Parts: sequence; C-alpha cells; structure tokens
Amino acid sequence: MADQSIRLKKRAEFLKVASKGRKAPVSGMVLQALQRGDDGAARHGFTVTKKVGNSVVRNRVRRRLREVVRQVGREMPLTGVDLVVIGRSATIDRKFALLLADYRKALNRAGVVGDA
Repeated sequence: MADQSIRLKKRAEFLKVASKGRKAPVSGMVLQALQRGDDGAARHGFTVTKKVGNSVVRNRVRRRLREVVRQVGREMPLTGVDLVVIGRSATIDRKFALLLADYRKALNRAGVVGDA
C-alpha cells in the first residue's frame, strides 16, 4: 500500500494550522499540528524559508523532511491531524537518525501521539 498521507498545498491551510494548532520546536525542525477531529489520513505540509539557503538547499531540506515523515508514518500511521513541518538551517547537516528522533519528539510534544 502506498503512502496514505495527503499534502497541504494552499496557503490558507498552512495559516489555519499555524494559528489554531500546537507548535513543537525541536533541534532539526519545527512541527505545527492541528487536530481535525476526523478519521481521515494525516495531511502534511512542508515549508523552508529563504533564510535557510538558496533554492537548491531549500529543496534538499524539504526532501529530507518528506523522507522523515514517510519513514515515521510507516511505523506509526497518523489520522485526523494536519501537520506542517518547517525546515531549519540545522536540518541541512543534521544526521538523518537524529532528524527521525526529532520528528518523533515533536509529534509527542504537539500531543499527536503518546509515547513516540
């Protein structure tokens, strides 16, 4: 079965998560989470500001974050939540195993999962 997560693409969706959701900053990223109150698949959005670097660097950060979400999502599928993952400068050189741990910690802090 393929990846079941759905992407957030519209600015209004990102703004809704930012204004009404919970924020969980960790070393490699910032996670914003908003419970939707349904049983639908989790929706993910990714953003990286120009402060992080040029387009090549930002795209690399975004690809790393998408892979983190994909791998963690395989081991613990999420439902009924919108998540925005914000890349930081530290995301570029951070070891992948640490990024995975950061994402799990952020999910826990944001109240999306219990013991992650």
